Amino acid sequence: MTTTSIEELFVHNREWAQQMERDRPGFFTGLMAQQKPRYMWIGCSDSRVPANQITGLEPGEVFVHRNIANVVVPSDLNALSTIQYAVDQLHVQHLMVVGHYGCGGVRAALEDIRVGLADNWIRHVKDVRDKYADLLEGLSPQWRLDALCELNVIEQVANVAHSTVVHDAWARGQALTLHGWCYSLQNGLITNVEVTVPGEGGLDEVQRRAVERVAARERG
Repeated sequence: MTTTSIEELFVHNREWAQQMERDRPGFFTGLMAQQKPRYMWIGCSDSRVPANQITGLEPGEVFVHRNIANVVVPSDLNALSTIQYAVDQLHVQHLMVVGHYGCGGVRAALEDIRVGLADNWIRHVKDVRDKYADLLEGLSPQWRLDALCELNVIEQVANVAHSTVVHDAWARGQALTLHGWCYSLQNGLITNVEVTVPGEGGLDEVQRRAVERVAARERG
């Protein structure tokens, strides 16, 4: 159903809250008592990619940060502060960078589409495009967008791994594993891009193999 007015959002909210309390008495009291998520999700702001519903997790089970094209760069204090809180205060055990196939921000980077002020943000994805220009050029045009979505995920996982927050967590022996995924709007399924980093060391090899799989996937 399409919502046609702001007032309807309040109606839906009251209906949802009442239904939740009927079905699961004490649900909201329990949420107030604690927030102990095991997972952090860094995803795209696309409204069609809701972290909890995709993964079947309850409210309070996944800590979420979203921006255009799921980018993490050292200059973005918003993303880094959210990661720091999730790692240092909530002690999440798994951090997933999740892109999605057909991403509009990635398409804008790939095809040099001007979108406005966000062009400055999308420049980070263009850097990924330029880094892997030869690989992308060797792919069929219909696969390049999805390939760049995966390559962008791989690069953003590496950026998270290089952050001081994650370095410090691993240095003190904290259990934290990084993951790179891509979500399909077409079928609702998540693809593991296989850039899984459980701790210090080995990132370069994991990243190299993940990139090789992107290049080989079209042939597979």
